[in-house]
Amino acid sequence: MNLIAAVDKNWAIGNKNQLLVRIPADQKFFRETTTGKVVVMGRKTLESFPNGLPLKNRTNIVLTHDHTYKVPGAIIVHDMEALHEELKKYPSEDIYIIGGEQIYRQLLDECDVAHITKIDFAYDADAYFPNLDEKPEWKITADSEEQTYFDLEYYFYKYERVK
Repeated sequence: MNLIAAVDKNWAIGNKNQLLVRIPADQKFFRETTTGKVVVMGRKTLESFPNGLPLKNRTNIVLTHDHTYKVPGAIIVHDMEALHEELKKYPSEDIYIIGGEQIYRQLLDECDVAHITKIDFAYDADAYFPNLDEKPEWKITADSEEQTYFDLEYYFYKYERVK
């Protein structure tokens, strides 16, 4: 399984259920990487999307404890056991964990690849991604040249779990 996230220099991913910043090239990378694939998210992540609707051209799986929660076009699961049952239907390499913080933390140890856009700025934030640079089992296997969006510098990194 894969993880995909944009993080700031402190590995922050969000504030008040919103992304810290929207960088068009990062959003394009996310769209191109996940289109036609399976995306796994928590309820709050789904609710942060435009109109709270699932992402187009993807299989959207939402993990929530709310048993009354329904969203057209999304598969709703209520616990990790149900999530794992659902994920058995898909090739592992086609599954992308897309947030938020709790979902990333719960599934990090089951993933082998992380696509991380690192933004060289520290935002006010209340949600964080686990710091892969502090985890010896994760190594950077690919990185991009410096990218810029207005005055923001950022990089695309691919981390892989060391076997």
